[in-house]
Amino acid sequence: MIDIPDDCVVPEGTTILDGVTLGSRVVLAGADIVIRENVRLDAACVIGEGVTIGQGAWVKAGAVVLRSVPPNAIIEGNPAQVVGYVNRTDLSKRPDPRLVTPQSYDGMPRPARIPLDVGKSSLFLMRRVTDTRGALTVGELPDELPFSPARYFAVFDVPSVELRGEHAHRQCEQFLVCLHGSCRVLLDDGVNRCEVSLDRPDIGVHMPPMIWGTQYRYSPDAVLLVFASRPYEADDYLRTYDAFLSELSKGQNA
Repeated sequence: MIDIPDDCVVPEGTTILDGVTLGSRVVLAGADIVIRENVRLDAACVIGEGVTIGQGAWVKAGAVVLRSVPPNAIIEGNPAQVVGYVNRTDLSKRPDPRLVTPQSYDGMPRPARIPLDVGKSSLFLMRRVTDTRGALTVGELPDELPFSPARYFAVFDVPSVELRGEHAHRQCEQFLVCLHGSCRVLLDDGVNRCEVSLDRPDIGVHMPPMIWGTQYRYSPDAVLLVFASRPYEADDYLRTYDAFLSELSKGQNA
């Protein structure tokens, strides 16, 4: 049973699932709104018609939400935007304290691989050569990267409010490098999450199979280069968070 404060506006027919907490003066402003499990809606936030708030998400006070919210996202503002992710799928709704920045590892020997404690994901510090002519970063295959790529793609001209990725792969692994500008990469193994801020081309993130990945907060000039271990295979994608969790559960019960 959900405790709905008397000063909240909740239209008839709204779907609110287990574990949801509502602050005072929350307004669900329209039909076909779905609030998934373990969502937190802080005081005076407004949820627009047809919006789905993904499981475990946190809508901060006063946010005006006009588009659906990914699972475990933290959103704020008017109109609301993703500003981070909740660290664990529990009821505490603490913000993720582990934002990994490349500057944290300045001075370390290169190349280096640093586990991120999210599945087998890792941060890679690539070799960098700088002289009066400029700078160069390099990684040799297969010794200094986690796999030999079968393809690559580049993501650019992404509006800052948009999210990319939002899927996992059953078999394909990826290696992400932001060649220009900056973006954030969310890594999620179904239990633990961290975010990596990519803002220089001598840092890479290895995303193994069965890691839910999202890229967001792109700077206007960002160019994200992604190497993939396999060719494009539509059936390798898990495109919803529920499907991802279900696949993880199958693997654990196999």
